Amino acid sequence: MLEELHVKDLALIEEVSLEPGARMTALTGETGAGKTALVGALKLLLGERADSGDVRHGSTETLVEGRFLVDGAELIAKRRVTADGRSRCAIDGSMASVGDLASRLGPAVDLHGQHEHQALLRSATHVGYLDRWIGADAEAALSVYHEARGGYADARDLRAELAERLAEAERQSGYLRFVADEIGAADPCEGEDDELTARLPALQHGEKLAAAAAAAVEGVRDEGGASDALARARASLDAVAGVDPALDAIAALLADVDAALEDAGAELRRYRDGIEHDPRALDEVMQRLSTLSGLKKKYGPALDDVLRARDAALSTLEAFEQGESGLAEADERVAASETAYRAAADKLIAVRAAAAPAFAEALGEAAADLALAGASFDVALEELDFDRWRESGPHAVEFLYRPAPGTPARPLVRIASGGEVSRVMLALKSVLGAADDVPILVFDEIDAGIGGAAASAVGRRLARLAQTHQVVVVTHLAQVAAYADRHLVVSKDVSGRGAHTEVRVVEGEQRVAEIARMLSGDAGASALAHARDLLEQTASEPSPTAI
Repeated sequence: MLEELHVKDLALIEEVSLEPGARMTALTGETGAGKTALVGALKLLLGERADSGDVRHGSTETLVEGRFLVDGAELIAKRRVTADGRSRCAIDGSMASVGDLASRLGPAVDLHGQHEHQALLRSATHVGYLDRWIGADAEAALSVYHEARGGYADARDLRAELAERLAEAERQSGYLRFVADEIGAADPCEGEDDELTARLPALQHGEKLAAAAAAAVEGVRDEGGASDALARARASLDAVAGVDPALDAIAALLADVDAALEDAGAELRRYRDGIEHDPRALDEVMQRLSTLSGLKKKYGPALDDVLRARDAALSTLEAFEQGESGLAEADERVAASETAYRAAADKLIAVRAAAAPAFAEALGEAAADLALAGASFDVALEELDFDRWRESGPHAVEFLYRPAPGTPARPLVRIASGGEVSRVMLALKSVLGAADDVPILVFDEIDAGIGGAAASAVGRRLARLAQTHQVVVVTHLAQVAAYADRHLVVSKDVSGRGAHTEVRVVEGEQRVAEIARMLSGDAGASALAHARDLLEQTASEPSPTAI
């Protein structure tokens, strides 16, 4: 709901504020008074392009502020347009862009003017209008369609991903097979290179090491060696054992040394006897280390990396071999989801096709009541190729308009008259009624080219629409203005300061006088009487029922 609009220095407007009513508000006044400028101010808050030429002469900038109630929360929008064409926006006191204004307020306001291309003229919006009129059946069918569409897209994407992985595996399979075969032929073992490296010194210096070990054995075990000397020392101490504890402790140390010397001798003999003197063994170890080194250069740096490269190659090759059966399963899932998708599409088409004639008939009846006598509508449902199905459905929906019997139906965008477009929109809005979720409807001179009973019908329709929406209508017709719950008069004051626009609420006799002016151009007794009759007539009508 638009609660308040404040405009400063826009066109003829010096500064005005207006507060539309919650239901139907009429803006009336002489031509050129500034009604169009007020509608233009609202457009600026909806994100339309600014024109520096709209800044009031002598001013540096235009300021437009709006206080809205959107989804139960108050929103304050502000836009400044400077004389050099720059634009600054704010929402609830925070800086915003023009796009932010459009996205926040655009869905809350439908503005229908004589010379505008509205949402109605875009065929892409027609399917939404039709579905809202159908109601729960369309909502349910569209929900099933969306779910099936998502399932089909998921199955297709998974299949494509699997196929891509398989194609990549196939492209790499030759290389992966080479990796697996090369490493497999060498058949390395974990830690093998460390073990071979540890053997290498003994193989390379075997004779020297064996001679050294043998000499050490002789020094330890042979006659006159370390063992004999240690035995003599121990015998000397044993002869005085028990006399002095201090010397006994030393004797114990010599016993430990004797045991250690015995162990060292045994180890030396084993080492001497285990030395490899075979040059072929050295060649074999060197060749094996060379083989492992080559693998580590390619797939390393460590032998563990080589083993992981072999395992990864084998795993990918195995996945590729199993992938063909997985691809077949993916194809089956795609086929099943496509079947469900097509079934959901058929249901959605059936629901819309069944409702389209009644919807077109209701539009025609509403249009006839709005001085579009003889006009009729068709709802064209064009099935699309499968790969062109949309989020909104498997077909394109477009409303076609036939201005008179015997004339060809044509797209709404080809309707030449702005007033005719506005009345078609009013017909659509009144047919949709509460199902239309745009809360604020603004009609700018929707009554162009009509009068008499047709004008009253337009007013009645607007009042009926105001039961479920906030309606603001700029009108020149008393028959329309008389139905408003709130009446605002826009006037132009010309003084020494120049022309400027004023907006005032009229009630009681002031409203009677404005209705009289609209009826006959003056406020004579006859016109005033006619105005009272018109207001009494609209007030005595039964409370309009929302359609």
